[in-house]
Amino acid sequence: MKARGCVDGRPQREYTDKEEASSPTMSLKVMMMSCPIDAKEGSYVHVTDIPGALLHANMKDTVHMVLKGTITEIIVKLEPTIYRKYVWHNKNESPIYGTLQAALLLLKLLSSALEKWGFTINPYHQCVANKILGGKKCTIIWHVDDLKVSHVSKDMVENIIKALNEKFGKESPLVTTWDKVVEI
Repeated sequence: MKARGCVDGRPQREYTDKEEASSPTMSLKVMMMSCPIDAKEGSYVHVTDIPGALLHANMKDTVHMVLKGTITEIIVKLEPTIYRKYVWHNKNESPIYGTLQAALLLLKLLSSALEKWGFTINPYHQCVANKILGGKKCTIIWHVDDLKVSHVSKDMVENIIKALNEKFGKESPLVTTWDKVVEI
């Protein structure tokens, strides 16, 4: 099970306008409606995660990160003279995964790529995109960096995953699960 939550986004709101930092996400209703449609149409479904997706977002502001555990130790070992002075210990500190602005920038980047490939973004649900491929509808729905791609042709779905991997998987390939039945 994978989960993510934001404890308190208010500090980011102090210096970022809502329009620059609000990312719509796929609603539970959209997800629940898409599953029986995929089943009725006999679609192949690939569920994929873009590793480090928020790193694709080109942030214009300075971002401060809190790193913990093994990654901190590795970074310090790489360049101890540079990074050791920034390491401090506070058991009450919470780790940071992403920012409000990065999620919106990723949405724009992903939407732009899909539109470039001929997909139409749903005007009512900005995390839903459709395209007719081989005479049948291909649907992509997503929540931040987790995508569900479905089409009746397994080859069509795999071609979309390949294109997504070429665009977003340069540093680390997409993590994908697929079949006619996907257990999440």
